[in-house]
Amino acid sequence: MYNESIRSDKKKYIVLGSGPNRIGQGIEFDYCCTHGLQAIKECGHEAIMINCNPETVSTDFDMADKLYFEPVFWEHLWEIIEHEKPEGVIVQLGGQTALKLAKRLTEKGIKIIGTSFDSMDIAEDRGRFSDLLKEMNIPYPEYGTAHTADEAMAVANKIGYPVLVRPSYVLGGQRMRIVINDDELENGVLSLLKHLPDNTILIDHFLDRCQEAEIDGICDGENFHVMGIMEHIEPAGIHSGDSNAVLPPFNLSPLVIVEMKDYAKKIAMKLQIKGLINIQFAIKDGKVFVIEANPRASRTTPFIAKAYQIPYLNIATKVMLGEKKVTDFTYEPKLQGYAIKEPVFSFDKFPGVNKELGPEMKSTGEAIRFIKDLRDPYFRTLYKERSMHLSK
Repeated sequence: MYNESIRSDKKKYIVLGSGPNRIGQGIEFDYCCTHGLQAIKECGHEAIMINCNPETVSTDFDMADKLYFEPVFWEHLWEIIEHEKPEGVIVQLGGQTALKLAKRLTEKGIKIIGTSFDSMDIAEDRGRFSDLLKEMNIPYPEYGTAHTADEAMAVANKIGYPVLVRPSYVLGGQRMRIVINDDELENGVLSLLKHLPDNTILIDHFLDRCQEAEIDGICDGENFHVMGIMEHIEPAGIHSGDSNAVLPPFNLSPLVIVEMKDYAKKIAMKLQIKGLINIQFAIKDGKVFVIEANPRASRTTPFIAKAYQIPYLNIATKVMLGEKKVTDFTYEPKLQGYAIKEPVFSFDKFPGVNKELGPEMKSTGEAIRFIKDLRDPYFRTLYKERSMHLSK
């Protein structure tokens, strides 16, 4: 059999992409991977890309030393690894699709570049992560885990409705829902188990009518840098991908911001993050709760990099490789005023789809809008709508 891929003797790294664009995962991860490839090459190594996103052909074909236009599935990945014999694989830049392959890679003895699989698993496994927060005395919504509808009902009645029902390791809030009574809970759990069998179910107490915000950061295991803090305009309960979000925050008190930064740093250090992390918070009555952590590039990482004009993905990749420390760079944001992340919906193309927003993501992309100050008419309209939601 003829093989057109000639293996070089150069030190090489594989970057896993996110696969085809779809709801919950889109072009933002192609941006992440492209900048990651540039960083690998700048460090003098061979950069190999595995992805089957159509955009990959127009971007990564020139950016990577070698592009494998293959599905991001284990069978395809394993054959390429056996042939290329890389130093390791980067899974932090390709969204949830790439992150899901970390376990198989670790089991096969293949090095994960940056954060270890066990640390990623603690952040991704809702139960393990909540246990970690409890150990660190960081506030979080009360929770419980279940494997059956009866167990879920017992947990929900213990912690009190409304509750958020969700599985682990899912894309774009898949199968997440907010329920307010036993009947809704039973239907939600049975549906979840039907589509995601053997998945542990996490039931969180839902913090109603509160603010939501998130932090994106870079950590090298010793130093932590906050890339940006974004405040959501919609109240908690709307998926972060469907929320309008403002950079920097516009209505959070200095004390809340300090607490968010403190919790983010403690979590990143405890997990020994080497690379990127995204942490989401709920703020209710002035108290900061940690909702979840994503040990990878989030969809807001490119947004922050573009708004501040800082090559954060390039920096983070060099940190993952161990070539640089967080303190080796200077960070000078060039944003004048505020940047607003606007979700883009395609409901006109899917007329039968339920347009009501909730914890399961429905947007198909995002746009960026720059405003000089908070007197901007567009922002004031959004904020007025948020105030109406919170007052209901």
